[in-house]
Amino acid sequence: MAMAMAAVAVAVLTPNPYNHASTSFRQPQQHEPVAAAAAFNVEPKSILRKGAVSSFIYHRQRNDRRRTSRLWIRSELMEKSATNDDSSYSERDTGRYHIPRRSPLMAASPAVVSSVALPPKRSKKNVCLFYCEEMRELAERVALESDSIELRSISWRTFEDGFPNLFISYAHGIRGQHVAFLASFSSPGVIFEQLSVIYALPRLFISSFTLVLPFFPTGSYERMEDEGDVATAFTLARILSNIPISRGGPTSLVIFDIHALQERFYFGDCVLPSFESGIPLLKNRLQQLPDSENISIAFPDDGAWKRFHKQLQHFPMIICNKVREGEQRIVRLKEGDPRGRHVVIVDDLVQSGGTLIECQKVLAAHGAKKVSAYVTHGIFPNRSWEKFNYDGGVGPNNGLSHFWITDSCPLTVKEVKNRPPFEILSLAGQIASTLQI
Repeated sequence: MAMAMAAVAVAVLTPNPYNHASTSFRQPQQHEPVAAAAAFNVEPKSILRKGAVSSFIYHRQRNDRRRTSRLWIRSELMEKSATNDDSSYSERDTGRYHIPRRSPLMAASPAVVSSVALPPKRSKKNVCLFYCEEMRELAERVALESDSIELRSISWRTFEDGFPNLFISYAHGIRGQHVAFLASFSSPGVIFEQLSVIYALPRLFISSFTLVLPFFPTGSYERMEDEGDVATAFTLARILSNIPISRGGPTSLVIFDIHALQERFYFGDCVLPSFESGIPLLKNRLQQLPDSENISIAFPDDGAWKRFHKQLQHFPMIICNKVREGEQRIVRLKEGDPRGRHVVIVDDLVQSGGTLIECQKVLAAHGAKKVSAYVTHGIFPNRSWEKFNYDGGVGPNNGLSHFWITDSCPLTVKEVKNRPPFEILSLAGQIASTLQI
């Protein structure tokens, strides 16, 4: 029983130079074109062996006079239906063919070099992006960053008893698509309705699912200082770890500047957390300042230094620390010299802002020319952002020159927008890039 097989085709279209009827080798004729890369066919009917495992033994000989190479091939292929009375069975050891090629042409051919050195350009992944109402503005910014991101809407309604009444529009239209959801867990009251959508989307036969949660809200509650404390960071991590698996596998979870890096171990195997950072946005902004050559970075405590110093190591650094005196926490200068410098205080988040304000005062007292601040997540409960004053170009004793925050907390963004010293650095570009992974 005959069986045909195409064994290898590298990159050539040329008349067949092989004589399959004979075991002798034929030299290529002068009128035959010789390609830079070789192609060959192996016809197994003349080389079958019953029960043999496929194997190829290559041996190359060089003929310097004719500047050609010979590739010797011996093939032994498995053929369950081969029998001793098969006419080709007796020829199983004679299947050797000569493949002409010229190595110098391989290096000299621009077409070949180009095809090897330049792989096909990777096409962009089309993503359907859903979002909660709080994140509408950020979602629109993300969509503007890439033509491959399409916004999709969800109907966020409630029943009379206050429980969510949700509807995903055109659910059949996202089958086989890459889907992402942009979430904001700004308060416990909105987490349940968003989790309901997050758990529903992967079940709609989508190719992959990505959850973008810029701010992980319980990140600062990861420790137990006394028996009976509940580490709610672990609780939320376990909830997100049980998101249903989509057709493409586990959910990808994108979080920016989580409070403690060890919290990555709180997540289970059914979710793939990707921890991003807003620090690149800060570095780009600092390069645009007129005094960019006079910047120093200050950390309000050792924890912030451990968290960010590697990303900012090319800046002079100043480290403060907090000490407790009675019922008060006092910030002191631990390391570094702020004299005559524009000092930027860097931390992952701010809530009441008391530590940042004390740090500003210490830096001003030690001769800083300007003091600014950056946090990835501006939480500011109870409008605590009102504590921060703008220096008006007078000096650090009066306030901050700049206070940069990202749009990870959309409710804060609405309150502080266009209010100096606050300035918003958008995560839209980084989110759009992450969705292409």
